Amino acid sequence: MTTAVDKDLSLLRTGDRPQRDLFLDNRSVPTAARYARIEAAEADWIVALVADIEADTAPLATRADWVAALAVMLAEERDGAPSSRYLAGEATREQFAVVVEEFAPDGLTEAQNFFPAVARLPIRAQMAVMRVMIDEFGCGNIAQAHSQLYRDLLAELDLPDELPEVLRDTNDETYAFLNSFYWLASRAVDVEYFLGALAYLEAAIPDAFAFQARACERLGIANGRYYTEHIHIDDFHMREMQTAIKEYEAARGLDPTKLLVGATLLSSLLGAAMDAAVEKAVAKTAGGR
Repeated sequence: MTTAVDKDLSLLRTGDRPQRDLFLDNRSVPTAARYARIEAAEADWIVALVADIEADTAPLATRADWVAALAVMLAEERDGAPSSRYLAGEATREQFAVVVEEFAPDGLTEAQNFFPAVARLPIRAQMAVMRVMIDEFGCGNIAQAHSQLYRDLLAELDLPDELPEVLRDTNDETYAFLNSFYWLASRAVDVEYFLGALAYLEAAIPDAFAFQARACERLGIANGRYYTEHIHIDDFHMREMQTAIKEYEAARGLDPTKLLVGATLLSSLLGAAMDAAVEKAVAKTAGGR
């Protein structure tokens, strides 16, 4: 069976962009052939990457050790990478628009790739994760949904706001960040990787998005609420993810090292995506600066 969405996305498949092709497969109705492609692509990429991170990660003994390790990671990242500081303080409106469009595949599909993980969690951990996800979808109010807030930002910057339109020029680094959660939620053997990755993301975003919020204020962009809403709500989400981890441990036991591996994975992928996005923005606008 081929759906209209499949047809729209299949037009983008070229065979020479593995991360984009993986994203397209992840977003399409699964078939045996498509699923085989997904598994093969992930084996060569994220499965190997996680194994390397795990080999370099000192084992953690307790959930308290995980909380402490996450706090250290967040403290080290709080001042932001040079790319984030450039975006906040120096980027032109045109450069900022390039970055916004680069992350549109994320903003337009926000949290959609989390759902498969819910069924893999014990019920009390499910509830905590669902409280996070309900907020992502605006508690059922379209005007408050994070993906709608991103559409508002795209509209203000005269950028396309439909998924097939924004996928053609997206960086491999952005696709890798997006693709990671499909694996974490659906196919990682241990769901602790997902819990650690999402716990990191919810804890890191308030500081990370502060740079974009400052850019919006400096550039006079009215629809910066996509960023400020995350700064406001993700403190709650950070606590809920730690609740989910606590409940998971109570029900099934916990490997805290896998939480840290998931967090390290997301930190690396998100940092690479932001660096590449700002580099693209500068390169694309070099003639006009």
